[in-house]
Amino acid sequence: MLSVFRPEFRAVLAACCAILVGIGLSRFAYSPLVPAMIDANWFSPQAAAYLGAANLAGYLAGAILGRVITRQFRLTTILRGAMLLSALSFITCAVPASFWWFFPWRVLSGITGGVLMVLAAPAVLPGLPQRLRGRAAGVIFAGVGIGIVLSGTLVPLLLEINLSVVWVTLAVISMLLTLMTWNFWPAENPAAKPENRATATKQANVSVPLAAYIITIAYALIAVSFVPHMVLLSDVIARNLGLGIAAAANSWILFGIGAMIGPVLAGWLADRLTFGPALLIFIAFEIPAIAAPALIASPLALNISGLLVGAAVPGVVPLVLGRVHEMIGDQATRHKIWSLATVTFASGQAAAGYGFSWLYTQPDTGFGILFEVAAASLFCALLFLLWPVRKIRQPV
Repeated sequence: MLSVFRPEFRAVLAACCAILVGIGLSRFAYSPLVPAMIDANWFSPQAAAYLGAANLAGYLAGAILGRVITRQFRLTTILRGAMLLSALSFITCAVPASFWWFFPWRVLSGITGGVLMVLAAPAVLPGLPQRLRGRAAGVIFAGVGIGIVLSGTLVPLLLEINLSVVWVTLAVISMLLTLMTWNFWPAENPAAKPENRATATKQANVSVPLAAYIITIAYALIAVSFVPHMVLLSDVIARNLGLGIAAAANSWILFGIGAMIGPVLAGWLADRLTFGPALLIFIAFEIPAIAAPALIASPLALNISGLLVGAAVPGVVPLVLGRVHEMIGDQATRHKIWSLATVTFASGQAAAGYGFSWLYTQPDTGFGILFEVAAASLFCALLFLLWPVRKIRQPV
């Protein structure tokens, strides 16, 4: 076990807080704010939906830039800077303004989230003993769920004052977490060292198997399937079903609880079944959970759906990463495939964000179609994951 006084524990805490700020708050705190901003006439439903999609587009850019900028700056500088910029993106949204003022700040919050998702865990995990890395990864990615629960609890309470207070509070929390963990990051880490010429040449010449590309396609389809729950579920509950902001917030808290449990459950399942079967089981159980809002528009069904999908959002990340490691023995190939998978996941989210936002705002389209399309996307991902795979051996 990691002692709370050891540098390893502080490093894991720093990475968890980075994911909490960059994803748990920067992305997911926006969802329970959507119905409130619409009711307060800050934005139309269409504009609010597109601002949610802007964060996903920024995430794609951040996922691409994350590895690139490590060649120019120290890793700890990047991580601290991304957390600071996340806090800044909240404070700039604290007053009502035009769509075009909010848009770049929501994109920036997505960029910082993508950077933190790509870099935070690799900055910490290589410095831990092998036997602790699985549990540490679960703690790190549980930051997503902690952020969701935190925002789902605070947002309804702070909305009793006004919207501006919500944005300022999120900025303050992000800033405090950034400052608290400022010196927790490892001073030296292999992930922070620039690649030498030999390593870069080796990675450039890696032959990538077809089955590995199939995994990246499936990962993108999984990303598409999560978008309606991540971006629009709160507004569906509050306005489409007329249950109000409080009901939407309660459902969002359950989503966050699921997101806290998901990575831990995924790791437990993988330890017992290996990553391939665990990923298949995880996805198979999520298909009816994602389709549920289209089939049963009751508060109970929506809450259960949110809980299960919340578990899947961060839970599939270690499962897909572990599946890549099961398939591929060569470290350079693993790195190449995981980088590609991260970008395709972000691409799927960004494209789906705008696609679902457009579909949601069509006057003659019910919200059920969103979840039907999402479930179909996840079913297609399951079919791709059933593709037969042979492990690629480590070169001698």
